[in-house]
Amino acid sequence: MSETKLPEVWLRGPLADVPALLQPVAHALLQAREELNELMSDFPETLLWEKLAGMASPGFHLRHLTGVLDRLFTYAKGEGLSEEQLSYLAAEGKPGGHEIAVSDLVNAFNVQVDNAIDQLKATDESILTDWRGVGRAQLPSTVIGLYTHSAEHTMRHLGQLIVTVKVLKHRR
Repeated sequence: MSETKLPEVWLRGPLADVPALLQPVAHALLQAREELNELMSDFPETLLWEKLAGMASPGFHLRHLTGVLDRLFTYAKGEGLSEEQLSYLAAEGKPGGHEIAVSDLVNAFNVQVDNAIDQLKATDESILTDWRGVGRAQLPSTVIGLYTHSAEHTMRHLGQLIVTVKVLKHRR
């Protein structure tokens, strides 16, 4: 029996309880999650930190996807980063002293997408143009700017991850 492929998330209709103006952000994050989970389902642990032509490893992309969502959504709440978030940022490209399983990184991303969707649901559309500072320099953005950037940044890194994973698997 063949599996029926669903249309892309944005073509499946509105998501319950997500404000109308934030639907595209939620759709992009859920689409990224579906594609990432499928892509990484049989990815070999031994290739997790391999780099191609000096480019970022799959491990970096997986950690960065999770971390950047957490950071951008923290800024959207009008909060600064915690020491834990800053430590995570510093460690994104490093495998660390112990092995990190592909499934752990995928699960962490899935949880972060769930957290992001919950935050989108709780966002009052009247604050979308409110100013938010980004980083230590408090560079100017808005709530909707941070949410929109989170979606495009996620998709950009997913695209890089797709190419890297496919080439690494092909070379193997």
